Amino acid sequence: MSIYSIIGYISLFIYGIALLYIAVFCLMQFQLLYYYIRKPLALEKKVNNLQMWPSVTVQLPIYNEKYVIQRLIDSVINLDYPKDKLEIQILDDSTDETSDIISQKISGLKDLGFDISHLKRTDRSGFKAGALKEGVKSAKGELVAIFDADFVPNANFLKETIPYFEDKKIGVVQTRWTHINQDYSLLTRLQAFQLNVHFTIEQKGRENGSCFLQFNGTAGVWRKETIEDAGGWEADTLTEDLDLSYRAQLKGWKIHFLVDTTSPAELPAEINGLKSQQFRWMKGGAETAKKMLPTVWRSDIGLFKKIHATSHLLSSSVFIFIFLLGVFSVPLLFLIHSLGVDIGIVSYFLGTLATVSIVYFYANVGIAWKKESLLKMLLKFLLIFPIFIALSMGLSLHNSIAVIQGFWGKKSDFIRTPKYGIQNIKDSLKMRSYFNAKLTLPTVFEGVLACYFFIAFVSGLYLQINYFLVLHATLTLGYGYIFYVSVKK
Repeated sequence: MSIYSIIGYISLFIYGIALLYIAVFCLMQFQLLYYYIRKPLALEKKVNNLQMWPSVTVQLPIYNEKYVIQRLIDSVINLDYPKDKLEIQILDDSTDETSDIISQKISGLKDLGFDISHLKRTDRSGFKAGALKEGVKSAKGELVAIFDADFVPNANFLKETIPYFEDKKIGVVQTRWTHINQDYSLLTRLQAFQLNVHFTIEQKGRENGSCFLQFNGTAGVWRKETIEDAGGWEADTLTEDLDLSYRAQLKGWKIHFLVDTTSPAELPAEINGLKSQQFRWMKGGAETAKKMLPTVWRSDIGLFKKIHATSHLLSSSVFIFIFLLGVFSVPLLFLIHSLGVDIGIVSYFLGTLATVSIVYFYANVGIAWKKESLLKMLLKFLLIFPIFIALSMGLSLHNSIAVIQGFWGKKSDFIRTPKYGIQNIKDSLKMRSYFNAKLTLPTVFEGVLACYFFIAFVSGLYLQINYFLVLHATLTLGYGYIFYVSVKK
């Protein structure tokens, strides 16, 4: 057997395994859509005038948020809730002028009757998890609401979430994120497009299917007893929210997800912010999977829940297989005919991949998007969906590195996602100071991969091999776009 045949068979094997994994991932997503549709949403708008409102602590974990901290405080003090039942903790780890802005902002609020405290740590140990853990020690509330700096909670947030805690089994109520700046740029539109799926089909589908879901780190409320019973906030992963969610559910607590109660937030408006957020989510997801999967499989929650929990915790790993699929499709392009293998069977797998388009259509057109004419929304979807797939493929190298580091056990700091107070297209990023313009090695490789797949696309046209044309065109666009926005000034 020649060296070319060996390379060809190895490429075919890896390509096939990657395609199979992605197909299974898509089918699992489609199953969540089935659960979402099968069980109609219960009436979420509970009566919001309890006879006795419980005490609530609102925690605001902050690190260098000078552009948005005043907006956040303004929205929190406007929450419609009995003032004598509300405590506000600003958990401030900032090293810039954010701390001074906070001090000035709250100086008169205590005189107005607000129970608001500015908790400044001497070090940033444990990052966000460490700040939350420290805050819980002195929290007065029976319930703890958490908002990151990029959120602008609606005034009725507490009165729409708190009544669900009448069910003593519920330990967490999570609300759906909406996006105050989704129309700012193509990048923000694509982020909103993906998050709309998670905050509808994935979260509510898991709940409807009696599977484990998650608290998303912000825009939700915890029962303080649940935090303590589950072991408290731990900083050994970058996704402390996912970690504590699983530990709480394994203890028997339930997470209730609200589709109709929304919490507006600011999306990362530039690629460095998006990459730092994606890296933290992907690496933290892998770290949590490594930490929690053995416990999940030793538990008595049932095989069905274990399988779905595994799929959930390993979801970030799909980027590794997207990356492998692309890389090994190129040698396969040149060697497929010499192997004498009929690759037509791939079409069956591609059929399963089409199911994910239905999931995204239902989540965006059916639920999240502002209602317009069906034709207009359909055309919008047909334009955005392929671009979104290209973006996801273009991020696969970056996200694969994060996932591998997470499973490998390489530790890294909690890198915050910069927020700039960007709400509409008139707002400018040019004068904002959190940019990181350094050209990284992964970014260079993204540019190389864009060229790699462009050559493969042109070669496919020249050789009249059509199997991979759409794949290589999409990969070229995805890596090219990510490289371009990463290096442009």
